[in-house]
Amino acid sequence: MGFPGTWMTESESMVYRVVPKCACSSIGQIMYYSDHGEFFDGDIHDATGKMHKWAIEKSQPKIEKNVTSHKSYSFTCVRNPYGRILSSFFDKICGIQRNGKRYRGNLVPLLVQKYGIEVGDPETGFEFDQIQSFRRFLLFARDTIRWRRPMDPDIHWSAQAGHISTFIVNGGRYDNIFFTEKFNDGMQSVMDAVDTKHKVDVATIPRFNESEGHGPKRAHPIEDYFDDLSMHLVYEIYKRDFNLFKYDFANPGNKMPIGEIDLDEVHAKLGD
Repeated sequence: MGFPGTWMTESESMVYRVVPKCACSSIGQIMYYSDHGEFFDGDIHDATGKMHKWAIEKSQPKIEKNVTSHKSYSFTCVRNPYGRILSSFFDKICGIQRNGKRYRGNLVPLLVQKYGIEVGDPETGFEFDQIQSFRRFLLFARDTIRWRRPMDPDIHWSAQAGHISTFIVNGGRYDNIFFTEKFNDGMQSVMDAVDTKHKVDVATIPRFNESEGHGPKRAHPIEDYFDDLSMHLVYEIYKRDFNLFKYDFANPGNKMPIGEIDLDEVHAKLGD
């Protein structure tokens, strides 16, 4: 299986396991800058040089050798499951992607037909009942994860624990797992732990949110999107995420973690 979703600086100063919808654009650009003193011109996900990625075949032997020998500092980043699934809905379901099209071609028409989801129209300002449509989307996300229908689960709403575990079960070990909600402190702790060609002050680095402006803005406080059924569905999907990464299931409005991540616990429970 190898190390899917793993990025490594060209200098091998650090290794990062990508978790979609968890600041991966900003993290990738910081990694790129730390080697080259400039940011990648475009979406870092499109970069095919000056950085190692598991998706690039020639990078795979270098990543595998590095990770299995724990040569470099390895880290990842997590996010509150409530905020992450809501962000996935607005970006991937309601939004127009950077290629000017809807995500995954016929996915949105399928959701409109089978689940009664509305996504709005960019020409009219994306006006639709966001809360009702999001709650219907949760049913779809649950169906993809539990029964793999009408499609396999997508990386943007599948559980973070699943992404993070692939790195562990194939021989990797994390030195740091930090919170998107405490991004500056977490990413700076990574930069302070590694030697880089170019110094990075995370507090002054711009944020690279590649999904910004592609879809409707959230019209309500986050807690308004989750009734009792929605919270039940979210816990059904993300139970391990809440427990391992110390987020507050009982209060969707509290985006901040309620404890510190225990790396030994994460490795023990995700390493099976």
